[in-house]
Amino acid sequence: MEHMEIIIAAVIVIGFILGVHLMQMPQTALWGNRLGALCMLLAILYTLVRVDLLTSYSIWLLLIGGGALGAYLGYRVKMIQMPQMVALFNGLGGGASAVIAGWALVVDGVDANFVFWLTGLLALSLGTVTFIGSLIAALKLQGLISQKPVILAGHKFYLALSLIGGIILIVSGVLVKDAFLYYLLPAIIILFLLYGILMALRVGGADMPIIIAFFNSLSGVATAICGLSVENLFLVGVGSLVGVAGLILTQLMCRAMNRSLPAVLQGFKSEAGPGEDRKEEDLESRGDEEKEGAEESPEEPQQPEERIRMLAHKAQKVIVIPGYGMAVAQAQQEVCGLIKTMESRGKEVKIAIHPVAGRMPGHMNVLLAEAGVPYEKLFEPDNINPEFSEVDLVVIVGACDVVNSAAITAEGTPIYGMPILNAHLAPHIIICNYDDQPGYSGVDNPLYKEDKVIAMWGDAAETIPAINEIFKDALPE
Repeated sequence: MEHMEIIIAAVIVIGFILGVHLMQMPQTALWGNRLGALCMLLAILYTLVRVDLLTSYSIWLLLIGGGALGAYLGYRVKMIQMPQMVALFNGLGGGASAVIAGWALVVDGVDANFVFWLTGLLALSLGTVTFIGSLIAALKLQGLISQKPVILAGHKFYLALSLIGGIILIVSGVLVKDAFLYYLLPAIIILFLLYGILMALRVGGADMPIIIAFFNSLSGVATAICGLSVENLFLVGVGSLVGVAGLILTQLMCRAMNRSLPAVLQGFKSEAGPGEDRKEEDLESRGDEEKEGAEESPEEPQQPEERIRMLAHKAQKVIVIPGYGMAVAQAQQEVCGLIKTMESRGKEVKIAIHPVAGRMPGHMNVLLAEAGVPYEKLFEPDNINPEFSEVDLVVIVGACDVVNSAAITAEGTPIYGMPILNAHLAPHIIICNYDDQPGYSGVDNPLYKEDKVIAMWGDAAETIPAINEIFKDALPE
């Protein structure tokens, strides 16, 4: 029976790996997702058979109720809310591992060995951190708590104290075992809840995609260790897969942000939050500068529509940069329509995708694929950045931090050192953002003040169609 379980577990884990492989390309991602769901269903059914609970009415009631809730959330959640949903699922995975490990320690811990207690307490602690940390991340993404890094008085001290205290209790539990069981477990839970809260609170700004990927990895590690504790091969295999995949994703996000994971987890408190340096005199001086620029170049049409009409004739190579604001406006269909219009008029159009353009990896790719933009038109920064100085026009839709040149010059800000899309090198730029406020990092974008920029402030679902109509009128088919 043990050999059969190993074979079945191996086949299902291989199915999960194949599903992950299929999800690397938009054309096969749907089938990869379906294969992963099928493998999970098979793993659940086999586990019920193994523990002789297949005929339990209460288990089926819970499965049906949980499945119905999951289906409801899956259909109801908007694409813009996917990062919050992913963070919440990460947290639920960690919480489930913590509950299973804690229950196993209470029920079977009296006569258990060293390995059982070590793995059980590790799964309990990691699962607790993942649960509360992911919940904080989801609340930040939803805007229910401050999206900026939150640094409390004595933050580092309490963070270190909770971690060291938790480790001491884990070691004590392994050595003493059941002697202080009912005092030990609540204390470990409380300390690691505190640690998870303090760790997640001080991460914010542009680093949120990194922390989401990190908690995704941590949930897998907690699941794998929990599987060792309760001797379940499915949990070990699937948890290891999630842990490794999440760790690779975390490394990719760190590289995209030019960050190290320890630096992200230490948090970063920006010196200027959104709007803090936007005093009236600054705005007035900015207006004076714009007026002076207008006087210096009277031959340049000053109405945005006239300038866009001129660019419609002149621009042959165009790069489109989508950002989180496009997702908020749900303007991906409009962006796709603009791309088709420009291509039908003989323009060469490419789409530049920054890895952290949304609030989770691949956010922009999924949105544009949903709208029908071919995958081969999407380019990452390393491939597209050399072309910005050679194109005629850049169209920015709801992106700020990923095109913010302050990342190159503004030391002491959350985005300093972050690789960006070099839109500032283009000769002409159209910006379709909601307003001229800073992005998620809270750092002002100097691009907004440049004369070569045509700003179309407002809802991208309205401004992009307006630009599309200008192109159509200026260049009839």
